[in-house]
Amino acid sequence: MSNVPFLYPNVTSLPGQTGVGQSDRLPRKPEGAPGEFDQALDRAIQKPGTGLRTEPLGPGALDQLKAPLKFSAHASQRLRERKIELDPATLAKVVDAVDKADAKGIDDTLVLTKDVALIVNVKNRTVITAMDKTQMTGNVFTNIDGAVIV
Repeated sequence: MSNVPFLYPNVTSLPGQTGVGQSDRLPRKPEGAPGEFDQALDRAIQKPGTGLRTEPLGPGALDQLKAPLKFSAHASQRLRERKIELDPATLAKVVDAVDKADAKGIDDTLVLTKDVALIVNVKNRTVITAMDKTQMTGNVFTNIDGAVIV
């Protein structure tokens, strides 16, 4: 191990080398002072059109941040054919049911409301198919690993 330089803790340079010395370093920022990242973030927030929220999140704001449900082409067709309409209150319950299924680790769930049955892929948040209460009777639901009744 001849002529192999070793770096020692708290040593700024090796003996006989020139380089950045202690006096050449930038001064440390005072405790609690904003760093470069904080300053860049502040500039981005102040700049209009950056898409960053500057107001605090109020009650119910997390509900607005949740991913909405998508409807597959098949589900959209079934909704039209069967004249099924989902009002905002029912849709909110379905979204809540999908969130509950997601929290339990369910992949594909059956969401039952008083009027509609929906098969939903939880991971993709996509409604796969839909049927109204008249078509639910006598049906066997397959390829699901959970059900949420709302």
